[in-house]
Amino acid sequence: MTEGTEGGFDPASLVQSWPKPSKSRPIVTFGAGSIVGDAHFPAYRKAGFQIAGLYDPDQAKARVLADTCGVTAFRSAEEAAAVKDAIFDLATPPGRHAEILKALPDGAFALIQKPMGNYLGEATEILEICRAKKLKAAVNFQLRFAPMMLALKDAIAKGWLGEVVDFDAWLALATPWQLWEFLLKAPRVEIAMHSIHYLDLIRQLLGDPKGVHAKTLGHPNHKVAQTRTSAILDYGDTVRCALSINHDHKFGRRHQACEFRISGTEGAAYLKLGLNLDYPKGEPDILEIYPKGGSDWISVPLAGEWFPDAFVGRMANVQRFASGEDDELISSVDDAWNTMALVEAAYRSSAAPATPIAERP
Repeated sequence: MTEGTEGGFDPASLVQSWPKPSKSRPIVTFGAGSIVGDAHFPAYRKAGFQIAGLYDPDQAKARVLADTCGVTAFRSAEEAAAVKDAIFDLATPPGRHAEILKALPDGAFALIQKPMGNYLGEATEILEICRAKKLKAAVNFQLRFAPMMLALKDAIAKGWLGEVVDFDAWLALATPWQLWEFLLKAPRVEIAMHSIHYLDLIRQLLGDPKGVHAKTLGHPNHKVAQTRTSAILDYGDTVRCALSINHDHKFGRRHQACEFRISGTEGAAYLKLGLNLDYPKGEPDILEIYPKGGSDWISVPLAGEWFPDAFVGRMANVQRFASGEDDELISSVDDAWNTMALVEAAYRSSAAPATPIAERP
């Protein structure tokens, strides 16, 4: 593996960050869960965005986080929604999104935590609310904005891999589901709350698949609904896309993994998603590329990590769209609905019987 250029391919030329807005709007966050303290607020502080405050119906919990972060704890959802010219940041459980969106002023800008509802029906309701109230809303599929993923997308766009024909996601790790209390009794967990990030990213890179074969299940050692998934996305007869996800590989770090392998007709890429290997502390992310015409792997020096840098880029796009500096709102509710449709199809596939094997006559 080499550092620097390889066959004229300069890793330093790859885009790894989203441009900041020339002037940012105040951010009002709904929710005071761990994701806010671990990712949202650290990212916004790092970017220099103004945090107006937060609201959570658990006022004691809200005050603790607000005091820790030095922001206002609003007394009601109505008070939070009244902040003028705000970007409303919904860090709420999926079943709460709709009621918060209904409380926002018409025409407001909002960023909605994934998933976009618990089920596709809830995603459709959210889409209809946003259309009726003319909300400019995006869903927080922030993995698209991680430095390694922006660089990967740029490398593919520049033709470094040729035509992408293989995408493999392989996870074998131990995820601390107990950090998210509301998930412990949720009927849908692994695909809806975790692998949804990968499905959304794959949609961005490869487009919408024709369909999906999937099986998702729990584990006899605990009662979380699903923590293991195998899935194949159908892109026809040229592109192969497969995910092998196991959150119950609790046998030490040595053989754990959280990685993508993307192969093209002329090059390939390898990514390690370090955050998941010791969440929330994490390990460094890794991106290596074997470029078209190259003779070795190039290590791409990364300018940041998934947490918190992806949240910077995600909010920066919303801010720039609000100011007119970005023409496109990435992962808008209209586009995110398609990711939810893919998630729903995966659950339907998992519930359907497998193709039976013929018995010997």
